[in-house]
Amino acid sequence: MKSCLIVDDSKVIRMVAKKILHELTFQTEEAEDGQKALDACKRSMPDAVLLDWNMPVMNGIEFLRELRKLPNGGHPVVVFCTTENDIEHIQEAITAGANEYIMKPFDSEILQAKFSQVGLL
Repeated sequence: MKSCLIVDDSKVIRMVAKKILHELTFQTEEAEDGQKALDACKRSMPDAVLLDWNMPVMNGIEFLRELRKLPNGGHPVVVFCTTENDIEHIQEAITAGANEYIMKPFDSEILQAKFSQVGLL
């Protein structure tokens, strides 16, 4: 079973993502900020990371840069999931190592389509 780390400071977003990912047979773990997510990755590297941009402590882009420096940190497929939709943010995310980008709000169809595109399904 594949694993996905859901990183978002919104409990509601994490709950919705978890429900969808469980339907897609993913094992999930949650983190409410980038630092907690980084700590989780150091313990056990997930197959995928669903990542918010704007969070306290450590934001999504800072987390992504740190993740990619870790041993095996290039392994997880990272899908940004954010309200930041201008081209500068998208380019910055891709340059930092994101594999894909989806806008909030999202639903099961969108998440399933993106995860299929990046080879997780």
